[in-house]
Amino acid sequence: MQPSLASRLRMALVMTVFVYPVVTLYLYILMPLTPSWDIWQRSLVLVPFMATTIVMLIVPFIGKRFDAFISGKKPVAV
Repeated sequence: MQPSLASRLRMALVMTVFVYPVVTLYLYILMPLTPSWDIWQRSLVLVPFMATTIVMLIVPFIGKRFDAFISGKKPVAV
Protein backbone atom coordinates (compact mmCIF):
# COMPACT_ATOMS: atom_id res chain seq x y z
CA MET A 1 0.00 0.00 0.00
CA GLN A 2 1.35 3.39 -0.98
CA PRO A 3 1.67 6.09 1.71
CA SER A 4 -0.91 8.86 1.58
CA LEU A 5 -0.04 12.37 0.48
CA ALA A 6 -0.48 13.56 4.06
CA SER A 7 2.02 11.04 5.44
CA ARG A 8 4.53 11.89 2.71
CA LEU A 9 4.17 15.58 3.53
CA ARG A 10 4.66 14.88 7.25
CA MET A 11 7.77 12.82 6.42
CA ALA A 12 9.11 15.69 4.29
CA LEU A 13 8.51 18.11 7.15
CA VAL A 14 10.30 15.95 9.72
CA MET A 15 13.18 15.23 7.31
CA THR A 16 13.59 18.96 6.65
CA VAL A 17 13.68 19.73 10.37
CA PHE A 18 16.46 17.18 10.93
CA VAL A 19 18.45 17.48 7.68
CA TYR A 20 18.68 21.30 7.53
CA PRO A 21 20.82 21.70 10.68
CA VAL A 22 23.12 18.86 9.63
CA VAL A 23 23.67 20.34 6.15
CA THR A 24 24.29 23.75 7.71
CA LEU A 25 26.80 22.30 10.17
CA TYR A 26 28.64 20.45 7.40
CA LEU A 27 28.78 23.63 5.32
CA TYR A 28 30.18 25.64 8.26
CA ILE A 29 32.90 22.99 8.58
CA LEU A 30 33.56 22.64 4.85
CA MET A 31 33.52 26.29 3.70
CA PRO A 32 36.63 27.48 5.59
CA LEU A 33 38.55 24.39 4.44
CA THR A 34 37.70 24.97 0.77
CA PRO A 35 37.61 28.75 0.14
CA SER A 36 38.75 28.63 -3.48
CA TRP A 37 36.76 25.57 -4.56
CA ASP A 38 33.85 25.72 -7.00
CA ILE A 39 30.40 24.76 -5.76
CA TRP A 40 30.46 21.43 -7.63
CA GLN A 41 33.70 20.49 -5.86
CA ARG A 42 32.24 21.27 -2.44
CA SER A 43 29.12 19.30 -3.33
CA LEU A 44 31.29 16.37 -4.37
CA VAL A 45 32.71 16.28 -0.83
CA LEU A 46 29.50 17.20 1.00
CA VAL A 47 27.05 14.77 -0.61
CA PRO A 48 28.68 11.49 0.51
CA PHE A 49 28.87 12.73 4.12
CA MET A 50 25.30 14.00 3.99
CA ALA A 51 23.88 10.86 2.34
CA THR A 52 25.63 8.64 4.88
CA THR A 53 24.37 10.75 7.78
CA ILE A 54 20.80 10.65 6.46
CA VAL A 55 20.78 6.89 5.82
CA MET A 56 22.66 5.77 8.93
CA LEU A 57 21.44 8.27 11.55
CA ILE A 58 18.55 10.54 10.59
CA VAL A 59 16.15 8.10 8.88
CA PRO A 60 16.40 5.41 11.61
CA PHE A 61 15.97 8.08 14.31
CA ILE A 62 12.92 9.56 12.57
CA GLY A 63 11.45 6.12 11.92
CA LYS A 64 11.75 5.14 15.57
CA ARG A 65 10.64 8.41 17.17
CA PHE A 66 8.15 9.87 14.69
CA ASP A 67 6.44 6.82 13.15
CA ALA A 68 3.06 7.57 14.72
CA PHE A 69 3.15 11.21 13.59
CA ILE A 70 4.19 10.34 10.04
CA SER A 71 1.60 7.59 9.65
CA GLY A 72 -1.11 9.75 11.21
CA LYS A 73 -1.82 7.38 14.08
CA LYS A 74 -2.50 8.52 17.61
CA PRO A 75 0.37 7.56 19.93
CA VAL A 76 -0.46 4.90 22.48
CA ALA A 77 -0.44 6.24 26.06
CA VAL A 78 1.63 4.12 28.39
